Amino acid sequence: MNDLVRAIDIQEVERMQRLLQRQRQAFNQQPFAPLNVRINNLKRLIAVLRRYQQPIIKALDADFGGRAAFETLQIEVLGPVLQARHAIAHLRRWMKAEPRKTELLFLGNRAWVQYQPKGVVGIVGTWNFPLYLTLGPLIAALAAGNRAMIKVSEYAPHSYQVLKDMLGEVFDEDEVAVFTGELASAQAFTALPFDHLVFTGAPQVGRQVMRAAAEHLVPVTLELGGKSPALVGEAADLEEAALRIAHGKGFNAGQVCIAPDYVLVPQGKAEAFAQALKRAFERLYPDPAHSADYTSLINDRQAQRMQALLADARDKGAVVLACRSASASSRRLPLQVITGVNEDMRVAREEIFGPLLPIIEYTDLSQAIAYIQARPRPLALYPFGLDARQTERLLKETHSGGVTLGDWAWHAFQHDLPFGGVGNSGMGSYHGQEGFRTLSHGKAVLKRQRWFPVQLFYPPYGRWVQRLAVRFYLGKSE
Repeated sequence: MNDLVRAIDIQEVERMQRLLQRQRQAFNQQPFAPLNVRINNLKRLIAVLRRYQQPIIKALDADFGGRAAFETLQIEVLGPVLQARHAIAHLRRWMKAEPRKTELLFLGNRAWVQYQPKGVVGIVGTWNFPLYLTLGPLIAALAAGNRAMIKVSEYAPHSYQVLKDMLGEVFDEDEVAVFTGELASAQAFTALPFDHLVFTGAPQVGRQVMRAAAEHLVPVTLELGGKSPALVGEAADLEEAALRIAHGKGFNAGQVCIAPDYVLVPQGKAEAFAQALKRAFERLYPDPAHSADYTSLINDRQAQRMQALLADARDKGAVVLACRSASASSRRLPLQVITGVNEDMRVAREEIFGPLLPIIEYTDLSQAIAYIQARPRPLALYPFGLDARQTERLLKETHSGGVTLGDWAWHAFQHDLPFGGVGNSGMGSYHGQEGFRTLSHGKAVLKRQRWFPVQLFYPPYGRWVQRLAVRFYLGKSE
């Protein structure tokens, strides 16, 4: 079996190398795709997504062993459709040369930024949203006039096949190509000399991706997740905050890079909030172990990791509140609320990426902010029940990729907002105009007017006009 896997990986690596050359040659034939070509590409993608709704639902359900159909439609289909429509609506303006001002010394000349396609963009997705996290960067790449090669996680084989079939219907492989394969394939893919690489995954893998990309000086955009906090203020409605956060942990069974990873609550409110979370989760998912509305953990390895995190927390003194019972034969694990958390526990240190939710008490807002500041910068932050002054302070004194006030994650669904991390949670942004610019090269252009007396800058130096200019800008030399 291992020999077979290695043979498949070798074939996939050879195919990657061939297609990179094909795409680069095709790009060189049309290095600046016109507006109508880019819009047509995005419209083709929208049309094929609409046709493939049911195959996509079936593929994701098979990969997860139970994936909520509405969640699949909402994220994997509607998300990219909305993003593509947003790009179509704004692309003419994005593509226009952007006038800039010249220095006073060069008054009368013209300056502008021309956004041109980079070339071939590599996209590495991950298993939790195997279509959305590849099609999102693809939309930005196509809007910017690039070609793209996509690597899909080996943990999502059915999604890979449906994505390959779907994109193969509307794009030639010298426009968009899709790949899979295990570790060797992923390493080979990220080592290719792309013109830009977009990677979604864990921070430790992101470091390896950066090292591989550095060999060819490939610029990278990294979306890496992390421990995104929810902060419940003193004035928050506990029931309402619990409902929003329970939805964030129940959606895709918490297997979301921007899911609330832990909750900070005022001193003395941990138990009350844990019970509110239990009520909220039971309201949303009356029977998660058997419900088609509740998604399974992706595989046995992920399920075993959740159990190991729970066992570690219990062994170190935590109290675990199970929100509904789990079926022994199912990977549909209901929300597990954890109180009595300390820093020795893995749930306090590792990104959870599943339906486990630690609750940590704080004494005042300053202590809560200090707690967030002391940890790696998260991908998202979710405050509840803060007044305007407290909110402004939190936004200014903490760093995170994005923020939704009074709920979770909806900032990522607004395609006119950039999406990306900061520090340990990533670098660079895509979505909207930021995505277009990330995958374009902003070329600086200066047009000197023929009449402009540039000879005034030529030697011999020290002429009166040169001395006057220097003195005007720098003042009298001491």
